[in-house]
Amino acid sequence: MPLYPLYALLFSAHGLSHAQISALLAVWSLTGVVAEVPTGALADRFSRTGSMAAGGAVQALAYVLWTAFPGFAAFAAGFVLWGIGGTLVSGAVEAWLYDSLVELGAPERFRRVYGRLDACELFAQVPAAVGATVLLPIGGFELVGWVSAATCLGAAVVAARLPEPARHDDGPVPADDADDADDADDAEATGEAGEPAGPGYLATLRAGVVAAARTPGVPAALLVVALLTSFDNIEEYFGLLAEDWRVPVQWVPLAVLGIALAGAAGALLAARIRDTWATPLLSAGIGLFAVAGLWAQPAGLALVAVFYALYRGVLVVAEARLQECITSGARATVTSIAGVGTELAGLLVFAAWAAAGLTAALVLTAVIALAVTPGLRSRNPGRFRAVR
Repeated sequence: MPLYPLYALLFSAHGLSHAQISALLAVWSLTGVVAEVPTGALADRFSRTGSMAAGGAVQALAYVLWTAFPGFAAFAAGFVLWGIGGTLVSGAVEAWLYDSLVELGAPERFRRVYGRLDACELFAQVPAAVGATVLLPIGGFELVGWVSAATCLGAAVVAARLPEPARHDDGPVPADDADDADDADDAEATGEAGEPAGPGYLATLRAGVVAAARTPGVPAALLVVALLTSFDNIEEYFGLLAEDWRVPVQWVPLAVLGIALAGAAGALLAARIRDTWATPLLSAGIGLFAVAGLWAQPAGLALVAVFYALYRGVLVVAEARLQECITSGARATVTSIAGVGTELAGLLVFAAWAAAGLTAALVLTAVIALAVTPGLRSRNPGRFRAVR
């Protein structure tokens, strides 16, 4: 969507400071913390494709609010809506894809296919950047906002037309927890004529939480994915970095486009990354980002692009490990729990940036990378232990 590479500049153009922008991004993350798991359970209980479609519609409403009533309050409300829209999609996408591959008899292809999906998401920033560059001089932020809202609605229509795969549950929830969940939600789990209608919402939610806590390997894999994905919050500042490094405002969308394309390349190559390579690749990427920060020149964005490519490749590897560990039919709920961890860790990234800019964010990133190193090195995610 054209607004994505420009929204930080939209806030800046309306007089918001870097600290205020970080506060808005924190609102976005807090919304994710609250809504992530409940919306994941909605996707498991009802429809993954319906959840993805609803997410697009809610996100469109956020952009309508920003465009019609620009200001701190409207921006904050819009981030609440965007946060809810994001959680409706988060978890549902991975669950839909993995179950679709199981239905096709090829779950081992998840890493390759998910890498391609992640790359497509990043490649979509090419038309978004071009659109932003063309639309901004013609109609300002207003035209960019309306086109972005329409784009989200179009995506919602496409999501609603996707086929819904069957749910796959390869591992039972512990008997005592399953019985409690069924008793707590028995009314929902029975149709009007007394015929079974599948587990109700509360039972689905509880099953997902129990599976996340007790399935071998899942808690560790969730922690690795949550901490790694929090790095992506730095992306929200790429536009501001480009501006600070003396890139003209009208060229910022195209200037940061190379970073997104590099990330897409990294995601595409994730299937070729050996598990033992993950830690050194991630460490090398962070080191290059630190060099770029010290250099603080437009050409430094090339080093940021290399960091982003290495990071996205390692992230796909970690996310594929997580999906391979999950055996519960409440797959979207379990995956959404990683999203909660991501939002909480992401708040630290936003706070670090608000306090001391890129330097503090890079220090925090290095600490997180150190914490996930045992999990990235281990061939068995179940052996992961966080560094304390």
